[in-house]
Amino acid sequence: MSRALASQSPLILGVEDEPQVRRFLKAALEGANYRWMEASTGAEALRRAAEYLPEIILLDLGLPDMEGIDVCREIRKWSRATIIVLSARGQDREKVALLDTGADDYLTKPFSCDELLARIRAGLRRMARQSSDSTSGTFTCGPLKIDFSARRVFIHELEIQLTPIEFKLLGALAARSGQIVTKSQLLTEVWGPHSVEQSNYLRVYMTYLRRKLQGANHIIRTEAGVGYGLECP
Repeated sequence: MSRALASQSPLILGVEDEPQVRRFLKAALEGANYRWMEASTGAEALRRAAEYLPEIILLDLGLPDMEGIDVCREIRKWSRATIIVLSARGQDREKVALLDTGADDYLTKPFSCDELLARIRAGLRRMARQSSDSTSGTFTCGPLKIDFSARRVFIHELEIQLTPIEFKLLGALAARSGQIVTKSQLLTEVWGPHSVEQSNYLRVYMTYLRRKLQGANHIIRTEAGVGYGLECP
């Protein structure tokens, strides 16, 4: 990789204690023209994340000195980097806990190189949109456009009418586009902290929202047992 390309490419921090996995990730990501940095312990990961400010963090859970979820929690206190968890553990309860803690995505080992690269690209797109949307007050996702200042929603340039709850639900998904938002997060943000057990609210209004989005409803991704997310082209 040329020095000029390396200086412009996103930096990825891989937090993994298995040397063979680190070698695989290094080869795959440098081959895709990303800059690569690695850490084998949680403490090293926290130091490197603070010093080098990577755009993407690939985080294993089974670290020798601390749990990956604790690393995630500490990094999320100050960083908006995309955190993608890589783990052999695949329980829905654990996925929910990690996403609630601040992880953006979750890949269960073994996974393909193509899938990992796709998740990284999605994370980078989400970060770019968040940076742009914070100054423009609008959000775009394929044919979907949300004007937050005017509280208007468009599909293929045609305005659609949403109820206040539907608008809040869509806005909560848009705020974390490219990642899964857990059911409890959505219930808390849209209906309040006392509604976390009322998952029937979420199912009903998600059905309404998909119906109104019509041609763009495929952008809503469902992660069974975990939550929902917006997948933007």
